[in-house]
Amino acid sequence: MHNDDEMVGRLLSRRELVALFGASAVAAMAHRVSGQNPKGNTALPSCVVSPQQTEGPYFVDEKLLRSDIRVDPSNGVAKAGAPLALTLLVTRVDGNDGTCTPLRDAQVDIWQCDALGTYSDVKDRSFNTSGQKFLRGYQLTDAGGTANFVTIYPGWYPGRAVHIHFKIRMAATGGAREFTSQFYFDERLTDRVFARELYSTHPGQRTPNEQDGIYKQGGAQLILPVTQKDDGYAAAFTIGMRT
Repeated sequence: MHNDDEMVGRLLSRRELVALFGASAVAAMAHRVSGQNPKGNTALPSCVVSPQQTEGPYFVDEKLLRSDIRVDPSNGVAKAGAPLALTLLVTRVDGNDGTCTPLRDAQVDIWQCDALGTYSDVKDRSFNTSGQKFLRGYQLTDAGGTANFVTIYPGWYPGRAVHIHFKIRMAATGGAREFTSQFYFDERLTDRVFARELYSTHPGQRTPNEQDGIYKQGGAQLILPVTQKDDGYAAAFTIGMRT
């Protein structure tokens, strides 16, 4: 499988889209957070800026409006793996004071590989999944700015750390805006998940976060705060959009 192309991540300016830091629960998302400015420059809004990262070669705009992205609509089969409930809160960052309010009708796409490192609807040198559409989909944020997904804990493939891609698109003055990046996972949690059935059958050695060139460009700000939920996991993350 190909790598996710060259690293294009960078810290966004205050005049561009920003991604906020992760929250451990939906309730925590509702609170404003203290700004951080490690370089000592002009104070940032009351949000933690996260880097935009590469879309990679596997984004396909399938236009699949759905919350549960595990099922392949071509055959009705759900991808096996540890369930992961992912809640995203998309906010609008207003003015220089960094006031964050829920953003309605933003389009949130996520896409990822399955437990064995395969993407759907891709013709690759190691597989051909053309026509399949598992583990892809989008939601429109509700009045509270939330988009909810049901997926699985992603697997791995050579050269990349464990990750989930996401893209936020919204209407804005002067044209549509979008922000594209990737979520990552704590290595200790990944060790536990990959000891489970199916994940453990994947031969080879996965790339840890710290050895992933894309992760090194701000990926620590994009680690999902995952908690155990029944036989699976849940995570919530806040994303701020400059209008």
